[in-house]
Amino acid sequence: MLQVENLTYKVMENGKEVTLLRDVSFDVQDGEMLVITGPNGGGKSTLAKVLMGIVPASSGKIILDGVDLTQMTPDERAKAGIGYAFQQPPVFKGMTVERLLNLAAGRELPEEVCCTLLSNVGLCAREYLKREVDATLSGGERKRIEIATVLAKQHKICIFDEPEAGIDLWSFSMLVKQFEQIHEAKDQSLILISHQERIIQMADRILIINDAEVDRCGKREDMLPVLFEDQPSCVCMKERSVH
Repeated sequence: MLQVENLTYKVMENGKEVTLLRDVSFDVQDGEMLVITGPNGGGKSTLAKVLMGIVPASSGKIILDGVDLTQMTPDERAKAGIGYAFQQPPVFKGMTVERLLNLAAGRELPEEVCCTLLSNVGLCAREYLKREVDATLSGGERKRIEIATVLAKQHKICIFDEPEAGIDLWSFSMLVKQFEQIHEAKDQSLILISHQERIIQMADRILIINDAEVDRCGKREDMLPVLFEDQPSCVCMKERSVH
């Protein structure tokens, strides 16, 4: 189980202290899917980066299965069982897709396993194995490759920051099936940061972040009326928003 307690993140901007996360608390049960949504600029991606240790928390705690991760590096958190996919995937010049998958898995994967991982995110696998993860790939291609790297290894919890961004509807449908399979197996927890209706509908619980703090959090059946009726402008939820 992941426990997040009073997580706060502050930065200095133009000589002034700005709070990007304010006393954020929630938990993710084993095998649960939590979808985090809310207005752009509310703090969703910042929260994901703080959970992974990419930026340090100013205060609060992050605990995974009783182990305090708060002071751990991203590498240490990955070893502790957190998988993470960026909203904007990085470029790795000189690194082939196949090699990246092997590094993500922590072992040499058979070629057919690499192909399956890529096919599951909507890529014609053998065309990509020897390609470099560089600027010759589109943003959508890099996004799908990064998601495949997260899926290459079993984790205790996986964090996906807007997995729908920049991918086509066909690839998105395949990606949703992957999330459904992980969720049905109940052996990994999922945090999905998304505005997309189909992903939000999959959640066990939905957490809304607005203005750097938790607006509300609850079971899917209780939260959907809030998103679809009470606050329709809160999120951009229609499937046509996926490119």
